[in-house]
Amino acid sequence: MSINSFGRLFRLTTWGESHGVGIGCVVDGCPPGLTIDEALVQRWLDLRRPGTSDAVSPRNEPDRVRILSGVYEGRTTGTPIAMMIDNVDARSGDYPADAPPRPGHADAAYDAKYGVRDPRGGGRASARETAMRVAGGAVARLVIPEVEIVAKVVAIGGEANEAKWADMLSAAKADGDSLGALVECVASGVPTGWGAPVYAKLDAELAGACMGINAVKAVEIGEGFGAATTSGRASREAMAASGIDGGISTGRPIVVRVAFKPTSSIGIGGRHDPCVGIRGAPVVEAMVALVLADHKLLHRGQTAR
Repeated sequence: MSINSFGRLFRLTTWGESHGVGIGCVVDGCPPGLTIDEALVQRWLDLRRPGTSDAVSPRNEPDRVRILSGVYEGRTTGTPIAMMIDNVDARSGDYPADAPPRPGHADAAYDAKYGVRDPRGGGRASARETAMRVAGGAVARLVIPEVEIVAKVVAIGGEANEAKWADMLSAAKADGDSLGALVECVASGVPTGWGAPVYAKLDAELAGACMGINAVKAVEIGEGFGAATTSGRASREAMAASGIDGGISTGRPIVVRVAFKPTSSIGIGGRHDPCVGIRGAPVVEAMVALVLADHKLLHRGQTAR
């Protein structure tokens, strides 16, 4: 069984491959009457699309979204919202079918699981799929207007000084190499009470959502790994300010940090990001929005508020 849907009450299903005709998604569970149009979704998509600078993949995809259903006269109808983006700049010749599996990619794992794989740019495993997570996240934000979600790169290649990043990326590209990145996302305005104390802890679901993003290798919430290196007295204040206690939101800002590995596509053909974490920041925002929208509806369903 292949699982391509995310969420419980607010549910995102994505489809498509990197070099197929296009990619798309279906958002189900969105309340009716919310104001939306293609321009609103496009605003978020433009933050992750390739071909915008030397620091990202040169693949020239406009990522123009089309809303196919679930919207009438600029408002959601409460029915499934289908969206699609055409692939217009795929170069499948860069990925011959008889090429050996690429190190660090899902090529060999896909072959082992399915016995069939799409070698064109990674097929379904490509980070191109994340464009539809961003589209779904745009809808999710409409469900949680009280929440502000902002993610940014805070370190590249272990370096936190932004002034050095451009030179580091240029050097990595010239050497046929790549760099990892750390992205920090802050969700402000989350009310008290979202989440659950056992199997749907808000921090666990945020961590799982972000861990499922391509190239992510670690996620921490609040003080994260720092909690393992301090004492109870010293960490008490940090824990109180984490934004989540017992799996339930406290009303304080929630901080999520996400570690992206260096792009695996080095020394091989195709067009790739020298640092995948740069375009990963909007995807982190989207996944956080999807989780929070789902938990708002779950909380409302259980408590009627």
